[in-house]
Amino acid sequence: MSGLLQASQRASVGLYLLALWGVVGGEKLLVVPVDGSHWLSMKVIVELLSERGHDIVVLVPEVSLLLGESRYYSRRTYPVPYTQEELNDQFRSFGRSHFAESSYLSSPLTKYRNIKIVTDMYFTICESLLKHSETLRFLRKSKFDALFTDPAIPCGVILSDYLGLPSVYLFRGFPAGLEQAISSSPRPLSYIPRPFTQFSDQMTFSQRVTNFFATLLATALLYLYNLRFQNLASEFLKRDVDLATLCQKGSLLLLRYDFVFEYPRPVMPNMVFIGGINCKKGGLLAQEFQAYVNASGEHGVVVFSLGSMVSEIPEKKAMEIADALGRIPQTVLWRYTGPRPSNLAKNTKLVKWLPQNDLLVSLRLC
Repeated sequence: MSGLLQASQRASVGLYLLALWGVVGGEKLLVVPVDGSHWLSMKVIVELLSERGHDIVVLVPEVSLLLGESRYYSRRTYPVPYTQEELNDQFRSFGRSHFAESSYLSSPLTKYRNIKIVTDMYFTICESLLKHSETLRFLRKSKFDALFTDPAIPCGVILSDYLGLPSVYLFRGFPAGLEQAISSSPRPLSYIPRPFTQFSDQMTFSQRVTNFFATLLATALLYLYNLRFQNLASEFLKRDVDLATLCQKGSLLLLRYDFVFEYPRPVMPNMVFIGGINCKKGGLLAQEFQAYVNASGEHGVVVFSLGSMVSEIPEKKAMEIADALGRIPQTVLWRYTGPRPSNLAKNTKLVKWLPQNDLLVSLRLC
């Protein structure tokens, strides 16, 4: 009962904060993003808040993938000990690792190793930020009103405690159920399947037992994942810190998925579903893509993309994908920047960039 009351109080603070942003102009917001595809969703919200007259500062490492300049916000940069090429290499390795062969039992450990590739880089970024005295001095003097961050990488969580700011979290979800842990939501093992189990909410007794052990494993992996950040937080805040407790200070959790697509589960008042926030009204297609659509015939077009984080994949996997795409009657637009597969079929067009939103509103799209 006390946990529910605390969650309700945190939600009230967060809802008041968002209501204030919607009515009163000139609030100062500090944004601590996660580079890569995570930023693309956060950027939409940042731009909307800027249009309402708020002063927004985004903390950005000097070397980044997608954290560019914008008229909607000002950037505050800080140095990091790696080059652009080293950063690109890390993310290419992260993309390739997703195609490594793994068994059902080894899948969680494989996923953990994949995540560790990129989180090693994020830890370096966080450590560089928290040890850069000039940036910290700027943050203390700026008198921000709130902090907006993605808690998948807890650097923003640590900073919100350091600066004494109310915080709003934005994330799609986390393999270990981080959003439920942060909000203290009940997670009954009997009908809430854990990631990688591939179970539904209708489980047999043996599946529930497996679900229990999957929970133990996920908890252990989350602890290992957070351990370095927890030690860094303790050193930075000059006190013993439990990172899970620190994360629970978040006022509001904005979840980038829709409740209707999830298995039923309890949620707390400070958990707000905002799935579809990236959806925009489609515009006119560029001439190149309009030509592809017009020439697709009666079968239409298939858009295939592995997301903004995966630019290259192993040659064997690329050829397997190309073979599968060549077997369907539709014209395929494949966003891929790696080497052209030797078995690419005539119906498949490789493009380095896709106007995905504009294509999705086409009546000829399958």
